[in-house]
Amino acid sequence: MKGFSLAEALSHNARRKNTNPTRLIVSGFLSVILCGTLLLMLPVSNRDGQMLDMLDAMFTATSATCVTGLVVFDTYTQFSTFGQVVILLLIQVGGLGLVTLTTFFNIAVGRRLGFKSLRLASESINLSDASQARALLQFVMKVAFVFEAIGAALLALVFVPQFGADGIFISVFISISSFCNAGFDILGRVMPGGSVIPYQSNPYVLAVISLLIISGGLGFLVWQDLSAYHRTHHLRTHTKLVLWITGWLLLLGTAGILFMEYNNPLTLGPMNLFDKITNAAFQSVSARTAGYNSIPLGDMTNFTKIFMSLLMFIGAAPGGTGGGIKVARLLLLFKSLAAEVRRMLRPRSVNVVRVNGRVVKDEVLRGVNVYMAAYCAIAVASFLAVSVDDFSLETNLTAVLACFNNIGPGLDLVGPASNYSLFSTFSKVVLSLDMLLGRLEIFPIIVLFSRHTWNRTR
Repeated sequence: MKGFSLAEALSHNARRKNTNPTRLIVSGFLSVILCGTLLLMLPVSNRDGQMLDMLDAMFTATSATCVTGLVVFDTYTQFSTFGQVVILLLIQVGGLGLVTLTTFFNIAVGRRLGFKSLRLASESINLSDASQARALLQFVMKVAFVFEAIGAALLALVFVPQFGADGIFISVFISISSFCNAGFDILGRVMPGGSVIPYQSNPYVLAVISLLIISGGLGFLVWQDLSAYHRTHHLRTHTKLVLWITGWLLLLGTAGILFMEYNNPLTLGPMNLFDKITNAAFQSVSARTAGYNSIPLGDMTNFTKIFMSLLMFIGAAPGGTGGGIKVARLLLLFKSLAAEVRRMLRPRSVNVVRVNGRVVKDEVLRGVNVYMAAYCAIAVASFLAVSVDDFSLETNLTAVLACFNNIGPGLDLVGPASNYSLFSTFSKVVLSLDMLLGRLEIFPIIVLFSRHTWNRTR
């Protein structure tokens, strides 16, 4: 079989086994969740030595694999070291698995890599042979390892002196969880359900976690482009857009939270100016993708809660480890809206959407609009479904947003200090499905149920 490439082999294998990339990716995620559920149910995974309820185990496994950070129980107080390791592995696989699998299969079948699934107007990387595929995947893994290792080492400078040898595992856990934008922590030994509130006066810890979240949220396509800049002296449109939008969102988020919570005696009010700025910046970073909190979210003003919900809605960059609608989609939506307004004001003029001077194809805009329509429809349906539990509007809405956008804690009864155990079995299933839909970005799940997906490939 000399000369038979990996791409050809995979393509042949997919036809022979009646599979396709979408089916394999979704099935892979479901398999990981199933394995995680079974492992977390085991008595050895739980501190009390009892078998965990299957639904609670499934919810936790789904949350970890989809890097959402939602919990039914506090991670430290409920799960043993073995259980925590299982959750950590699920986070790592979930945070990088989708990216690597999608990349791998797109390359294997000779498809364009990058914005295909997101249908965004930007440059893409066209790789088709096995050597390039391997190089790209090695780069993804290298980026993850470098950032997670550096993050763990930096956090260890604080956690090892505080917790002794246990501080090493705590540092590794939080570093991986932060880079994968998962929002899980094992700091319950300090404050159960308190996230990083005990470190709100430690700018070093907040800064390290923030940088890890941003690094994972930018996406490997951006890091690949930046790493090659010394040779190319050129950045792709995608990279420029992601860096520009991310920077502005972080600045506006920090300024908004700082302004609205500056005098709130229950949040930023008692802090000095430096700590106020630090915590506002941390919440701006975390709200969009991770779900950590350094201040009590339930004590924020109503306006701040709405503002935070908007940040949750936006999310991370395409190809990153975070969720949400993605920053690039947001830009295209605004530009599309502006073009439509211009078209109404001047019907005879030619109005096109441009990004960085390049015209965006109508099919790309159509794809973004269809995605948003599907997103809104599923979000509304999920909200109505969980409302049968008769909790507050704030609880139900932010629970759905947190799950669908893979963010983490919501507000009111599902804030960081609380958990999702209060929801009924039906609502937990709905929210678990929302997490999966959000992580896989809706369409792969919809495609999975299409009869064409299951037909034999010819």
